[in-house]
Amino acid sequence: MSVPAVQYPKAFSSKQGSGFFADVRTLWRLFLGQPRKGSHAQRLQAFYSPQAERYDSFRARLLHGRQDLIDRLAIAPGEYIVELGCGTGSSLDRISSQVCDLARIDLVDLCPALLEQARKRATGYQTVRVIEADATLWKPDQPVDGVFLSYALTMIPQWPEVLSSAYAMLKPGGRLGIVDFHLPASGNRFANAVWKAWFSHDGVHLSAEHLPRLQQMFAENFCSERRAHIPYLSGLCAPYYLFVGKKHSVQGDAE
Repeated sequence: MSVPAVQYPKAFSSKQGSGFFADVRTLWRLFLGQPRKGSHAQRLQAFYSPQAERYDSFRARLLHGRQDLIDRLAIAPGEYIVELGCGTGSSLDRISSQVCDLARIDLVDLCPALLEQARKRATGYQTVRVIEADATLWKPDQPVDGVFLSYALTMIPQWPEVLSSAYAMLKPGGRLGIVDFHLPASGNRFANAVWKAWFSHDGVHLSAEHLPRLQQMFAENFCSERRAHIPYLSGLCAPYYLFVGKKHSVQGDAE
């Protein structure tokens, strides 16, 4: 008697696809920037709704290190994983067939337009929950094995609250992984000021404080500061970091 092969959901693809003209539409939205009025959720929705279906194609060439982050988290079968600031849920593509082997993975974001794409991508997965919530307030119903954020921490004004929440929801020894843009300590003052102003136009708030705070709160497993090429701007590379750490096994070790 033959055993049927496990059937995994088909890879999600955007209707809009990629290409130069799709990039032009995305670049135009970036040029207009994120609205300054309204709540955080309203600003995100207004900014991302017109580009949600084209989001992944352009960001794949801008947001580096995301697959490396997933690989270094060493996600194992049976684990409960949380992504805060999941966006379109593209991390499911990077976790790939492992998604079906997890106990659960919760994808949390505040932007309905991006979550619509995430729900399409999660179709067919029994282990995935897509949740519309504020990452500073949302809490899982039990401790989790791993939490990660992929270019999301800089999008959240109350980022210290997110790190505290992530720390609280992890099991002792649980893993936190983050990849994001930042202001490196090695960068000169002028360059960091330019990067900060450039990214803030689109609601991305670069900081020199993220990485030191992570190194203070978590036992460091891996940390790398890197540079990412920016599409259509040859020779211009934005600073970003990749950090993976563990929650201290004994409460108080992080104090």
